[in-house]
Amino acid sequence: MLIGFNKIVEERIRIAQQNGDFENLSGAGKPLKPADDCFVPEELRLAYKILKNADCVPPEIEIKKEIFQIEELLDRTEGSVEKYKLLKKINFLVMKLNIARNTAVKFEMPQRYEEKLVNRLDKNTV
Repeated sequence: MLIGFNKIVEERIRIAQQNGDFENLSGAGKPLKPADDCFVPEELRLAYKILKNADCVPPEIEIKKEIFQIEELLDRTEGSVEKYKLLKKINFLVMKLNIARNTAVKFEMPQRYEEKLVNRLDKNTV
């Protein structure tokens, strides 16, 4: 940081302290919460913080939120046609998420119909 800039910052902090601008702040005297960016590479932390402050989330998180919302809607839906449409939408989003993540198959998110298909097969074999 520039030497002159440091002096300006220190001077403004000193003036704010004298004016009492730092008194009665929320959280005063309480420990700070540790940053949750310990798993983020150091060279990406600033960019991630800027995106977080701007309420921008990665596409992967947006897809997960949409899947969660549709799953909640699916739990409240009664008609089988509507449930089928929602399941198709969830499975499409899961597939989209798995493609975007570009990870090994064992780390992919499973689609919703898999469990129901296994249950149906189990009933048919009895």
